[in-house]
Amino acid sequence: MTNYIHVAKIGSDQANGSEQAPLLTIDKAATVAQPGDTVIVHEGTYREEIKHINTGLSETRRITFEAAQDEHVIIKGSEIITGWQKNEDNIWKVEIDNKLFKDFNPFDIKLFGDWLVVDNDKSLGQVYLNNQSLFEVNAYDKLINPETINETLDHWTNKQVPYDYEDISNYVWYAQVEQQTTTIYANFQDYNPNNETIEINVRANVFRPVKTHTNYITIRNFEIAHAATQWSPPTAAQTGMIDTHWSKKWIIEDNIMHNALCSAIAIGKEISTGDNLTSYRKDKPGYQYQIETVFNAVNSDWNKETIGSHIIRNNKIHDCGQNAIVGHLGSAFSEIYHNHIYNIGNKREFFGHEIAGIKLHAAIDTQVYNNYVHHCSLGMWFDWQTQGTRISKNIFNENTRDLFVEVSSGPYIVDNNILTADYALDNHAQGGAYINNIINGEIVHRLMLDRATPYHVPHSTLVAGFAPVYGGDDRFYNNIFIGKPDISNIGTDIYNAYTTSLETYKAAVAQEEGDHEAYHKIKQPVFIDDNAYFNQANHFNREQHYYKEDFNPQLSIVDEDNDIYLNITLPSDFFKVKGKVHNTTTLPKVRLVDANFENPEGDTITFDADLNDEIRDEDSIIGPLQKLNVGNNKVKIWTK
Repeated sequence: MTNYIHVAKIGSDQANGSEQAPLLTIDKAATVAQPGDTVIVHEGTYREEIKHINTGLSETRRITFEAAQDEHVIIKGSEIITGWQKNEDNIWKVEIDNKLFKDFNPFDIKLFGDWLVVDNDKSLGQVYLNNQSLFEVNAYDKLINPETINETLDHWTNKQVPYDYEDISNYVWYAQVEQQTTTIYANFQDYNPNNETIEINVRANVFRPVKTHTNYITIRNFEIAHAATQWSPPTAAQTGMIDTHWSKKWIIEDNIMHNALCSAIAIGKEISTGDNLTSYRKDKPGYQYQIETVFNAVNSDWNKETIGSHIIRNNKIHDCGQNAIVGHLGSAFSEIYHNHIYNIGNKREFFGHEIAGIKLHAAIDTQVYNNYVHHCSLGMWFDWQTQGTRISKNIFNENTRDLFVEVSSGPYIVDNNILTADYALDNHAQGGAYINNIINGEIVHRLMLDRATPYHVPHSTLVAGFAPVYGGDDRFYNNIFIGKPDISNIGTDIYNAYTTSLETYKAAVAQEEGDHEAYHKIKQPVFIDDNAYFNQANHFNREQHYYKEDFNPQLSIVDEDNDIYLNITLPSDFFKVKGKVHNTTTLPKVRLVDANFENPEGDTITFDADLNDEIRDEDSIIGPLQKLNVGNNKVKIWTK
């Protein structure tokens, strides 16, 4: 029988937690809750960190934290700051006793970690005006007449891009930290801060258990905001507003999360396997320490029975500096689906090689599907050990870049997605299967011969070997490629130099002298057929069956109230093109890992359902949607 523990703003931590005598704080309820219990939190704003969390024991004996039905519960890592004094013009100041911060003052801690490329002298502090985070500057003089920014540099593409925060880009602040006090100066423009809600972040997390292996936790239906989360590369103790802290089988669902300095949800590694050692020691590259991290984890307790297998679903996550979801190792065997993710990394206060709506390393057997990701500097990034991973039925819109798969040997699947960015796909990997997608932007394909990364025994964390990325060993079936003016490399002609079968590849290697060096010289096979190419997108030069038409389908994605629609115009000839319904047996196994494309249980996958779960048969058209007609189409593809 479930025991219910109630928390309310009118409660007391000396009460018994009943509905009639609720507790005051969620953390107190966490100390009381035992396996099978549910903590029900009632209406109001709670400013606390929930860290004294006991472990659940099984799927039927979870510990659940949830907002009371039809009640709005907000949990914040911030505190309200009042008593602002005008300093000059639009600049105000407030002096804060450092006792407010206890043992963690984010304004006195710098953003730090491996692969952080441009830090702009950023601290972990944030100032919020009516729930909108403002911009930190590193000198008082920069508060005076700050410029409005209408475009900014995207560091990855080295191009200027429109700035989504133009309207508030001149709202800036600066902090001076002394032994007893922290003074914040802020340019609020025409606002009087004493008439508005001004908050600052003071806590590193909102939900994070002190102990690792705090398993079977559910967090449901909260609004969670304003945590001072640190930069989270794969070689650090990764952290988020919700932080699973090296545990298994959390369910994070139906929440609204926003304004984490770096990451909203962390399902990554913990500190014992390494913590930013390149940045501290500077004696080895981050690549080497990441290899050591993997082996430290395998030699400790990283396995399917102990770590990962989380479910993250039906959340809205927005306005975070690094990620909506981040994870290395601890993200394995998880499901991430039907999340609405936007405004991640596009405030661009800092830059490093870990920024994306979803950034996962070693996402072994992780299934990422049916998410809507838009207005991010990069939509999703799967790095190292992307094996058994399936990226399916996701909608990417208005991102600077959409999808990146890096230094992995597969097998991984990308199916029934819609990619629309001018820079749509980074494929710095091998062993992929791209099936029934729309790709409306450039594909950047690169070999990575200077970095060998691990691959695993299928459906396991056991390391089976290492390999560099030779490029190729990819499969492209039933995709629609749509060109854009002045953008190259849209289509599959980037593979024109590759071989077309394992037999041909082996025969060519046999003509070379040596051992491993021979495999560097010959391009791996690719398997490309039954794709459509519009508007000057180009096909693979040995593709036997394809459709090519110099026609612009005028593809767009529109947001109308609660629904997302795809607009596309198609000519009649397109409907004569039929693609096979592929499955595990029709996809050649990946060469290096010697593994098949199958589901996490090791069973056959059949790609017989489209993005909207309409069933395909052998007479179906190619691409992610079956219910299309000649001419103009407007199809609902996602509901918020």
